Amino acid sequence: MTQYSIVTDLDRCVGCLACSVSCKVVNGVPTGNFWNKTLRIGPHPKEGGSGQYPDVEMYFLNVQCQHCENPECVSVCPTEASHKTADGTVQIDKERCIGCQFCAMACPYGVRYLNEEERVVEKCTLCEQKISQGELPQCVSQCCGMARWFGDAEQGIEGFKGPRGETLGSFLNPFDDSQVYRLVNVGNGPSMAYIMREMKWQGMA
Repeated sequence: MTQYSIVTDLDRCVGCLACSVSCKVVNGVPTGNFWNKTLRIGPHPKEGGSGQYPDVEMYFLNVQCQHCENPECVSVCPTEASHKTADGTVQIDKERCIGCQFCAMACPYGVRYLNEEERVVEKCTLCEQKISQGELPQCVSQCCGMARWFGDAEQGIEGFKGPRGETLGSFLNPFDDSQVYRLVNVGNGPSMAYIMREMKWQGMA
């Protein structure tokens, strides 16, 4: 089996928005919508700190379709327009989408939207048009901070590739399993992972 995914090292992400902007450009995402959002989490008081600067911490969190193992959006789609493919990604067949938005309501991460002009639901495709040709998703290839990495989660994240061809395991600072996080799992099994070593994980709070 294959489960293509992205791992983001949140200690390296500087919130430059290159991933969000390049995604919109290459995929023609309409103004006001995003396939890849960059959220600021915090600032939060550091544990045991005063809660005043500099005893605060903040990080940037990239949120997009999590290409889940058991996606709720697929379960509720009445036309099977939303479907999971052999590479583990969740895609939308626009020819079959009727714009009912059941999938958008079922998604726990709020990453789907209705394209008002085409009357179909859209979201991150993990740049299917690029990965099918052996290229990286646009958000990974344009990450100037070397924070985003792409690969097959079934093969282990250490082998994920970055924009210059390095592997995650050979390039990033060491981390252990307790420092790898995912967005809230409501039985859907999100595949995207986030590495954070020093700060307290707050998710999308």
